[in-house]
Amino acid sequence: MTTPCPDTKGYFLTLSCPNRPGIVAAISQTLFDAGANITEAQQFDDTGSGSFFMRIMFDVVKGGRTEADLRGIVDGVAREFGMDYRLHCQSYRPKVMILVSKFDHCLVDLLYRWRIGELPIDPVGIIANHPEDTYRDVDFYGIPFHYLPVTKDTKAQQEARILELVGESHTDLVVLARYMQILSNEMAAALSGRCINIHHSFLPGFKGARPYHQAWNRGVKLIGATAHYVTRDLDEGPIIEQDVERISHADSPEDLIRKGRDIERRVLSRAVRYHIEMRTILNGNKTIVFTS
Repeated sequence: MTTPCPDTKGYFLTLSCPNRPGIVAAISQTLFDAGANITEAQQFDDTGSGSFFMRIMFDVVKGGRTEADLRGIVDGVAREFGMDYRLHCQSYRPKVMILVSKFDHCLVDLLYRWRIGELPIDPVGIIANHPEDTYRDVDFYGIPFHYLPVTKDTKAQQEARILELVGESHTDLVVLARYMQILSNEMAAALSGRCINIHHSFLPGFKGARPYHQAWNRGVKLIGATAHYVTRDLDEGPIIEQDVERISHADSPEDLIRKGRDIERRVLSRAVRYHIEMRTILNGNKTIVFTS
């Protein structure tokens, strides 16, 4: 993006680098010299890895800087400290592709939150491995729908088509909204850092199929859901958000599934919001999440 960002919107900046004295002072001075006013700042020093993480919100109050200008300015301090950083205007709306299978509760929730303005995203497509009439009660609001059935023999071709659609639409984020297909290693790698999955279990426990039945068979007293970034390792990507709900011996597997749907919806929506507000920073096999 190279267009000016409205002063009232401002920017997000996240960064990570090896920890050393002077990082906060240097980035603060750099932004001040660029005519910026910091409105919010959060930081974390991971003593275990020796890494430093920071999220900053700021407004450009003078100078009329474009995002390209700011990137050039931040590049200097980033090189000095060996920083990886991301910078976006706060009015930026990422393009999101949603993948779904039979169960549509997470899809419907994301579309609702988008429609009322709670999630500032631009949905560019819905991809499903079930036909459109499976979702006949769902209003897609004109979002393109792509029916891409998949079998063991057609998986490679189906995933290639998904990646084509992601590329053609300039998708920034792929959301697996209860998409019940295991991504190949190649596809997981292609979407690294920009694909969020909702797992209907409190990972790392009860991975794979029928987790609520697994939980019921073990007599658990809490069930939950986990949103995480997708990696080559099945259901082991960096965790973004989790939540739980208490259950009892009187709950059936169907009760667990019903309660689990509510947890899944809210966990996924929070994870997507954290990502698009640049509140997440990858830290190896974990995430730093600067919640509001």
